[in-house]
Amino acid sequence: MQPLLKAENIVSYIGPYTILHDVSLEVTPGEAVVILGRNGAGKTTFLKTIMGLVHTRSGILEFDGETLVDKETHVIQRKGIGYVPEDYGIFDLLTVEENMRIAMWKEDAETKARCDWVLDLFPDLKLAYKRFAKTLSGGQRQMLSVGRALVNDNRILLVDEPSKGLAPVIIQTLAGALKEISRTTTVLLVEQNFAMACAVGQRFYIINEGKTVESGTMADLIQNKELQAVHLGI
Repeated sequence: MQPLLKAENIVSYIGPYTILHDVSLEVTPGEAVVILGRNGAGKTTFLKTIMGLVHTRSGILEFDGETLVDKETHVIQRKGIGYVPEDYGIFDLLTVEENMRIAMWKEDAETKARCDWVLDLFPDLKLAYKRFAKTLSGGQRQMLSVGRALVNDNRILLVDEPSKGLAPVIIQTLAGALKEISRTTTVLLVEQNFAMACAVGQRFYIINEGKTVESGTMADLIQNKELQAVHLGI
């Protein structure tokens, strides 16, 4: 099967600093793939590179066979790539409803149905629908960030560190939601929380010092304690 997302020997930089030296991975339609690695390994930078927020110096970066290199972020997003950034990226002075609506490409029946599905997936957002985003808890803000990316008919969802700073019970809720989302949408998840990665992912890639160093199935990684210790510090 042709990969939906393909990265091969990606080199990218921020200012004068080369952050990614050699990152390669593939995600096929219907998969849930997790990118793992220690802090500062380049995981977030890779997602930003996909979205055109970080410049690609060299390498192949394709979505459904079309290059993403040198494309503007809004053009990349319109191809059907939903992005949930590490810092939520929501508008504090807008309500939950307004945050959802501003993310919509169009307000038709299909989009309304997806919005209703998001509110069923995250009941907290339904209860807080008319509240300003700044009044939400950290977990609710993360739910809103994920929910906004789901209101459009995206073919893949890029999610960056959704468990960061959240209580275990909220992490469990988000893991369940992402698992449900992965039944209908391809997911590429960057995650530090190993339990969440195991709950959501089918396959994994490990990035270390800006390079892809390991890949395989999550089932194999769960059994490989040595690999966990070397690259994840578990």
